[in-house]
Amino acid sequence: MINIKPLIYKELQKVADNVTDTYPSDWETFPVVIFLEEQNKPGDWFDDKEQKSYVRYKVDIFDNESTTDLSIKINEIFAMSGLQRTESQDMPDPSHLRHKVMRFEGVIDPKTQLVYQYRMEN
Repeated sequence: MINIKPLIYKELQKVADNVTDTYPSDWETFPVVIFLEEQNKPGDWFDDKEQKSYVRYKVDIFDNESTTDLSIKINEIFAMSGLQRTESQDMPDPSHLRHKVMRFEGVIDPKTQLVYQYRMEN
């Protein structure tokens, strides 16, 4: 298993002040960024070891004005890490805040830190 979550979390904190990987305790400071690892599973397994890890991350952005500029910066962070954006969607929110959901994924070789992409059929 590979864990790049701390690296991405550190980069997200450079573009937003209110970043969390749990339910936010602060709904006063906008934007709010929730960063979760949705999946981390073996991508390849041989020689009795996990050789590659498939990872998928979910980012929720909440703002009282716009999520556009921040979503572009967040996309750049994940793109620099080699992870591909597989979803970016505006979500209706009963609080009347702007809410965007983004997902990023890739297959990471823990030895080389190279990130591979593959296409999944819908």
